[in-house]
Amino acid sequence: MQFHHHGYVSTDPRVQPAAGVGLDRPADLPDEVDVLIVGTGPAGMITAAQLAQFPDVNVRIIERRPERLGIGQADGIQARSVETFQAFGFAERITAEAYHLTEMAFWTPDPEDPARIIKTASPPDDPTGVSEFPHLIVNQARVLDYFAEAAYNAPGRLKPDYGYEFKSLEVTQEGDYPVRVTVAHTSGDQKDVERVIRAKFVVGADGARSGVRSAIGCTLAGQSANHAWGVMDVLANTDFPDIRTKSAIQSSVGSILLIPREGGYLFRMYVDLGEVPEDDKGNVRKTTIDQIIAKANAIIAPYTLDVKNVAWSSVYEVGHRLTDRFDDVVAEERGTRTPRVFIAGDACHTHSAKAGQGMNVSMQDGWNIGWKLGHVLDGRAPERLLDTYSLERQVVAQNLIDFDKEWSTLMAKPAHELGSPQEVADFYTRTAEFPAGFMTQYEPSMIVGGAEHQELAAGFPVGKRFKSARVTKVADTNPCQLGHFHTADGRYRIYVFADSAAPAEASAVRDLAEWLDGPDSPVTVHTPAGRDSSALFDVRVIYQQGHHDVNLNDVPDAFKPVVGPFQLVNLENVFAKHPDVDIFDERGISRDGAIVVVRPDHYVSQVLPLSAREELAAFFRGALTAAA
Repeated sequence: MQFHHHGYVSTDPRVQPAAGVGLDRPADLPDEVDVLIVGTGPAGMITAAQLAQFPDVNVRIIERRPERLGIGQADGIQARSVETFQAFGFAERITAEAYHLTEMAFWTPDPEDPARIIKTASPPDDPTGVSEFPHLIVNQARVLDYFAEAAYNAPGRLKPDYGYEFKSLEVTQEGDYPVRVTVAHTSGDQKDVERVIRAKFVVGADGARSGVRSAIGCTLAGQSANHAWGVMDVLANTDFPDIRTKSAIQSSVGSILLIPREGGYLFRMYVDLGEVPEDDKGNVRKTTIDQIIAKANAIIAPYTLDVKNVAWSSVYEVGHRLTDRFDDVVAEERGTRTPRVFIAGDACHTHSAKAGQGMNVSMQDGWNIGWKLGHVLDGRAPERLLDTYSLERQVVAQNLIDFDKEWSTLMAKPAHELGSPQEVADFYTRTAEFPAGFMTQYEPSMIVGGAEHQELAAGFPVGKRFKSARVTKVADTNPCQLGHFHTADGRYRIYVFADSAAPAEASAVRDLAEWLDGPDSPVTVHTPAGRDSSALFDVRVIYQQGHHDVNLNDVPDAFKPVVGPFQLVNLENVFAKHPDVDIFDERGISRDGAIVVVRPDHYVSQVLPLSAREELAAFFRGALTAAA
């Protein structure tokens, strides 16, 4: 964390100075806004937290509830999400209170006595070390609290407007605020009183029954698996030995997915209620908590479960549904007009809860559209950038549904129909990278380049998330994770992996640095006059030498930007190899050096040789607008 560059800070440095709309934020919901977000779930709150980093963008987020969420249904936090929390500044704190998943136990019928279950496997949760962050379990409500804090501590000082229900919207294509949104108060003296808010853009993060989705003519298409599950968060005593370990239990009478919860006592059980008849008409949802508990006891025999308290419970049928677009532009109109209304999270994709994906994928939806709206409304990028949201995220959601169909079907399969006792465990291990959130790879677009130079940095595939690695910060000699400096501030990152020359020697990296400081570089072309050179771009250099062999006075000024009103030199963008591991070897980076461009939401946009100045400039000419 860097601070003091605007003057001495004696208070919490996580609270950024208010700016723009954050300086005099009206308490009441205004009649006109740049972005209206509907819904304070994971997709909505991360969108709000990201847009709060753009203080000149007027954003409001409404919620029909009168106050914060008390208990949420989602709880699984994949490693990709913890990386995201790091970018928003709260990974360390939420990790401290969460349950950590390190192994998963698999239980199947005892071949010698099928009425009893035995443990057959316990593979590690992250067998390949795909991330330095853990897989966590923590209540959705706490995730929302942290995003709310991040949004309020940002320059925009954004906080939710509770007690407003979305009723309808109309895209007029007229004036500066072409979306007319009708909302109604849900409580107090104004209950049921409607009013109209005019917005430039609307983000519908209002859940599976989304009114915003309906208003733009989108429908969730798909099918139900005709299989029901009872889910309960309980406090209980039991002799089941893996009660504090995530477990997949498949017995002769049904299945359970056991999820230990944070705090050491609470745990969640997804209990198999079996096939649902075609003519059930929702009767399965009337299953009582006592019936769910009885079924759980039958499944875990010879062990028993004595439930003392039920914190939350529900019955649901597995369904897989997806919209064909995530905005208000139909296929034949794509490219002819700017999308004005977007949907995210459960509003555009629903699936089973057992793969632990819903909240995680929804947050990536929100981050994706959040920074793009920020760039467009802040004048950084052309409006056509907004077309990439639906094009990128709809494919991700389809891949998720395909995966979840396979996983949920396997979990529901009777034990005697499995090919082997190891079938579920083998699938879990084989596909670990997908649910962890690391298989997303965006196709080439205005913000994702081609793979022509991929061999220069094989460990940073273009279109995939930037996988952090250990380096040493030269200024203070501290070992660190390179990716942890990528905060959710809306900036592009330009990582310059140096050639083998010493910093003081003539080299390709020195030539690049000189150009980056010149009039034709993207830093100069796209940074508005009067702003710090690092306002839109975070340019960092990583040398092949050890930190004792890098003298900061020999490092070009392009990697030591001047910041703040006192024009202080930032010395913390210069790195050397870690004493125990060489990032060049670990990530397959050419010894001739490479440029790796990473967009604001952590995904790799470009890999280029150090000499590819025109290619670098051309990329940003497509992704950004020139400064006025």
